[in-house]
Amino acid sequence: MEKPPLTLLLAAPRGFCAGVDRAIKIVEMALEKWGAPVYVRHEIVHNKYVVDGLREKGAVFVEELEECPDDRPVIFSAHGVPKAVPAEAAKREMVYVDATCPLVSKVHIEAERHAANGLQMVMIGHAGHPETVGTMGQLPEGEVLLVEVPEDVAGLEVRDPEKLAFVTQTTLSVDDTAEIVAALKARFPAIVGPHKEDICYATTNRQEAVKAIAPRADALLVVGAPNSSNSRRLVEVARRAGCSYAQLVQRAGEIDWRALEGISSVGVTAGASAPEVLIEEVIDAFRSRYDVSVEMVETAQERVEFKVPRVLREPA
Repeated sequence: MEKPPLTLLLAAPRGFCAGVDRAIKIVEMALEKWGAPVYVRHEIVHNKYVVDGLREKGAVFVEELEECPDDRPVIFSAHGVPKAVPAEAAKREMVYVDATCPLVSKVHIEAERHAANGLQMVMIGHAGHPETVGTMGQLPEGEVLLVEVPEDVAGLEVRDPEKLAFVTQTTLSVDDTAEIVAALKARFPAIVGPHKEDICYATTNRQEAVKAIAPRADALLVVGAPNSSNSRRLVEVARRAGCSYAQLVQRAGEIDWRALEGISSVGVTAGASAPEVLIEEVIDAFRSRYDVSVEMVETAQERVEFKVPRVLREPA
């Protein structure tokens, strides 16, 4: 039976970013240096395939430090942790490695610098997301005010409207964040922003690629995990950019083929914590059902690389 023709519009950049790649390497190198088990506080990155693969190699994923024994190494996830976590690890004389993405660490440093200059912090982010929890935890409780949507700005109760600064979660929608920043500046004209935008290069680049693809695609699939903030934002960006059917799938097995009946073009991208093997799996699934032609839609090139901590580069 002849397969119907289909154009796959493949986003570039897509998938792993430098921070995710570094975090995964840190776990693998820790296992190589210290042997199993190595404990990881929170999922190292938000992707089940990646986490399951590391678990098979001997990583043990926990939510809190209290679940870790004192005599085994522990790694802090790429999302960052409150200051109290490494402080507790040091108190217990644990071996620990911080896999926080350097771009998240940059936001932590910004928050501390502003606080040292007497400014109260406003964080734009999602309540309960580990990155938001980690960033807010760099300062004493109550020193960081959280806003999630522009409407939150009106309800902010600040100490001094002339002494404010803001930071943002690195994985937000660029457009949504711009709306919140505009609302903050309208209410607090003196508010200080970051020297360079906090939303990371990878989040921005993946959203721009989706914006380029969405108007041309009958449907768009984002390969990523439901708890991945940057992956979920890609779905939202696609819908806003003109693609009425945009869905998040973890694996090819989650594709709703009935919803795709009669289409001629599909966009495919992946969140920053999704490995390329899962994108290839999705492409293969389409090839089994359609006569596929793949068109690469490249909007940026990424050459960013982050070094792993020195402790893992030294001989065991």
